[in-house]
Amino acid sequence: MDDDELLRGALRVVLEAAGYEVIEAADGDAGLRLAREHAADLAVVDIFMPERDGLEVIKVLRVESPRAKIIAVSGGGRSGQIEVLRAAAAFGASRTLLKPFAPRELLTAIRELLDERAPS
Repeated sequence: MDDDELLRGALRVVLEAAGYEVIEAADGDAGLRLAREHAADLAVVDIFMPERDGLEVIKVLRVESPRAKIIAVSGGGRSGQIEVLRAAAAFGASRTLLKPFAPRELLTAIRELLDERAPS
């Protein structure tokens, strides 16, 4: 879930190349609808999105899908982003990543959260 179409597209390419099925949403409301329809094992949630922000999404996902893993992401460059990511962790995010992050960082976090071995 991210309102940045280019980032969503890039993440889709990386995640599908790693063998993951990807469903994407441009805002929090659409993301929650899709999460309800598809019972995702993991959600990557941007903090600042239209319709419903990532912190609200994380709170709802924790109630509706308590076993789902959540990676919260937020843009860098401002010291306040770190505080927002701390809040995301307090609301139930399994991991947090500060943008920009390397694809390898995201893949490592996903594999660890889903308890998978890295491909050989």
